[in-house]
Amino acid sequence: MAGLIPQDFIDDLIARADIVEVVGRRVQLKKAGREFKACCPFHDEKTPSFTLSPAKGFYHCFGCGAHGTAIGFLMEFDHLSFVEAIESLASSMGVDVPRSESDQPARRYDELFSLLDTVARHWQKCLKETPAAVEYLRNRGIDGSTAKRFGIGYAPDGWSNVLDKFGKSEEATERLLATGLIIRKDNGKHYDRFRERIMFPIRDLRGRTIGFGGRTMGDGEPKYLNSPETVLFHKGRELYGMYEARQALRHIDRLVVVEGYMDTIALARNGIDYAVATLGTATTIEHLNRLFRLTENVYFSFDGDRAGRKAAWRALENALPQVREGRQIRFVFLPEAHDPDSYVNEHGADAFVQQLDSSLPLSQFLINELASQVDMETIDGRAKLAEMARPLVNRLPAGVYRELLIEGLAEAVGLAASKLNKIIAGGTTHERSRYSGAVTAKKRPSTLGGGKPSIVRRAITLLLNCPAAGVDLDLGKLAGVNRPGVDLLAALIETVQSEPNITTAGLLERWRHDDKGRHLGKLAAAEIPVDEEFDTAAELAECLQQLAVARRKERIDFLIEKQTVTGLTDDERSELRQQR
Repeated sequence: MAGLIPQDFIDDLIARADIVEVVGRRVQLKKAGREFKACCPFHDEKTPSFTLSPAKGFYHCFGCGAHGTAIGFLMEFDHLSFVEAIESLASSMGVDVPRSESDQPARRYDELFSLLDTVARHWQKCLKETPAAVEYLRNRGIDGSTAKRFGIGYAPDGWSNVLDKFGKSEEATERLLATGLIIRKDNGKHYDRFRERIMFPIRDLRGRTIGFGGRTMGDGEPKYLNSPETVLFHKGRELYGMYEARQALRHIDRLVVVEGYMDTIALARNGIDYAVATLGTATTIEHLNRLFRLTENVYFSFDGDRAGRKAAWRALENALPQVREGRQIRFVFLPEAHDPDSYVNEHGADAFVQQLDSSLPLSQFLINELASQVDMETIDGRAKLAEMARPLVNRLPAGVYRELLIEGLAEAVGLAASKLNKIIAGGTTHERSRYSGAVTAKKRPSTLGGGKPSIVRRAITLLLNCPAAGVDLDLGKLAGVNRPGVDLLAALIETVQSEPNITTAGLLERWRHDDKGRHLGKLAAAEIPVDEEFDTAAELAECLQQLAVARRKERIDFLIEKQTVTGLTDDERSELRQQR
């Protein structure tokens, strides 16, 4: 790869792509007026709730909430990365993907990838030349073929082995710093980060080395040392062993998330090729998104001790917003003295698979864990369980799974499901907004989540449905407006005004990875009038005018209240006279 894919090419590709053709090759579609419908390919259903809009260039499932553009569909359905999806779509359209040759960061990233791969091969060679390291791996049950498959190496003792070999110029030293292979001291000198450690290269989904994990062979501390966060490596996003799992399996029916490199490798050596590991951090939303792109069945297997259960609970909390019909999340708790590495080496692969088959579903783990913290024999204890469960249930998206979990909780506490549902639905605005991704403010409805539509939400919906209507809007009317979602609305308007030909799908792609923009697909799916008498541009302008008027009124109210409490400055008195 010689550079980044230009954004204007991506916008043009999305605008030209026939999403009906892309999806229709993989899913049986049925015409329904101006749109197409189908049974959703991302969750089990008998009544079609998957809608495809050729005019908007995107799909939306009203059952599970899945939505996206042609690129997003290819990523989810064909399990492709963003770049792979662009390349696949371009190929199907007979278009070559251009690369920005003048893009210095892109070329620099290629140099960093190359450096990490070179260092990985160097450490693999060092392993072969170090009998003590080879013996250590053998004692841990790792044979030569497994070491080769995972690219395991060895970083020799010494403060400057990598620095001396790969940092012979100032530019080369800067690359070593950028990849985290060396550390700069206060005096400006440098030294190797990894010394006298077994080295595990961490690869991205394309097989490129992006970082390393190093383990001591003795009692040194820390036992495990990972690469720091770099431009290539983000531990909250990457999963160790994902590349190897995809190489080994044509179809991934399930994935097991473990805590360490050795767990992943031990399971793979025993024929369990579907294990991946987090990299010294709790399971994140990004991790879960990656997992669910490859499979609908995710198992968390942690050590059987107290720390393992604590890690499992953190994984459960982060997994709740990702739960929907068709997805299975289960938890495996091994005997207390074991981790996956020791268990599979002692009891074999069949025994570990039995542990997976008898694992706890998320719902049961949640109820059991909460019940263990209260006295279920008393009314007070059961009431406390319901209260503890409320913020957790409010993280779940609406749907069948949520209703069934509430039924399970209702049975545990001895309440009718309908009553418990009302209690849980009465959770605080803070609870609902924090975990649904909606933005809230005091005495104001949610802008992008559910609830009563706000002016901002209305404006964003109109803009998404008809981007061209925002070209002539007066952005100045949003100055000083302090409402949830206004920043996002302003950014969307700025994008439309700088690129008047951008489509609905193009806007959605621009905000694919933005936390504030994750509800845009739902708003884009909303129907707006399409008759000739409806003027979208005028309606948008009226929304901005209402926001400007509301800002003015709020400012006046603030100044009046301040005048009666602490008094106003000369400038504020003048402002109040002008505002009135």
